[in-house]
Amino acid sequence: MSNPVAMHAVRTPRKAWVMLALGVAAQAAGTLLVSTPAYLIPMLHTEQGMPLAQAGLLAAAPTFGMVLTLVLWGALADRFGERWIIAGGLALTAVFAFAAVPVDGYAGLAVVLMLGGAASASTNAASGRVVVGWFPRERRGLAMGIRQMSQPLGVAVAALTVPALASDVGVTAPFVLSGVATLVLAALCAWGIRNPPRPSAPAGATAGVTANPYARDGFLLRIHVVSALLVFPQFTLSTFGLVWLTSGMGWDATAAGILVAASQFVGAIGRIVIGHVSDRRGTRVGVLRQVAVAGVIAMVVLGLTGWAQWDVVAAVVFVIAATISVADNGLAFTSVAEAAGSRWSGRALGIQNTGQFLSASAVGPVVGALITVVGYPLAFGLVALTPLISLGLLPARDRHAGEPAAG
Repeated sequence: MSNPVAMHAVRTPRKAWVMLALGVAAQAAGTLLVSTPAYLIPMLHTEQGMPLAQAGLLAAAPTFGMVLTLVLWGALADRFGERWIIAGGLALTAVFAFAAVPVDGYAGLAVVLMLGGAASASTNAASGRVVVGWFPRERRGLAMGIRQMSQPLGVAVAALTVPALASDVGVTAPFVLSGVATLVLAALCAWGIRNPPRPSAPAGATAGVTANPYARDGFLLRIHVVSALLVFPQFTLSTFGLVWLTSGMGWDATAAGILVAASQFVGAIGRIVIGHVSDRRGTRVGVLRQVAVAGVIAMVVLGLTGWAQWDVVAAVVFVIAATISVADNGLAFTSVAEAAGSRWSGRALGIQNTGQFLSASAVGPVVGALITVVGYPLAFGLVALTPLISLGLLPARDRHAGEPAAG
């Protein structure tokens, strides 16, 4: 059974916070490129006449690229450490961001964005290993919550900058911004990140330390599936929230962008709070279960307020739903890393990300087509089914590397 953590005895190395800050900034920069196509949807759909499902496919291209390389980047991080994997991946991301500028045509842009997403995936598994390696267990929930700020922060920056840049300068301007951001962070991470100390395998216990944790029991697989289901509300709101507010609710594009950005900032704070709560309670999956229940309620209520055209209430509920939709990520990542152990955490986090982004890749075309058929309110309500299903798959208790398999 999980026990509440005794917080007073915990000391965290000062260097750990520096590594965490660089990891957050690195992944936020990569997320900026991955999120950029989603915030081009209003211009592509309403001004250039691109079908919503096709625009959704373009928005999903970077995510699909990430799916192809997440496990590979995780395995490389397990083998070579975090520093050069993060820095090298960001440098490649910058190359593809700049390469998107001269591309003409839907298919060519989709390919370049897919390659950019594939390169940006380096920060996902590797920055997670930084948290696991530098922070003690009693602080990992908080630290991973901070690390998980990177994704909503990157989305928030995209929400604030992409529509304005695309409108004032042109569709290619946001890609220049992404290229500059990832190039700067590549240099900073190469200079500042240090690989965490790796524990040696105890004599006579090598098999227990390095054995495949997936062969031990089904805990990791169940967390992966639960996370993939919980991603659907998150990417539904981040991909279609802006276009819903503008075309479905009649909002001004600037006001809608501010609300979406605000929801991402609130979500980033929410991840920290939830991570700290899991440290205090001594359980990740218990808090994750509560988040899933809240996600079901939030998506249903959002659909109802959108159907009723209650602008102010819908705005408040949107922020709440977006905050809940990202709250599970840090909990699941911490749980996966702790169950996998230091010698498998890169690969396990890569698999975790792969499942999430496979699910996220389906959001653009699937939810886009669903919205076309039934409208935004009912589509949001139907998306509530995914966190509902996840409740039946959550493990009953937490799992840590080195524990005997659950019976």
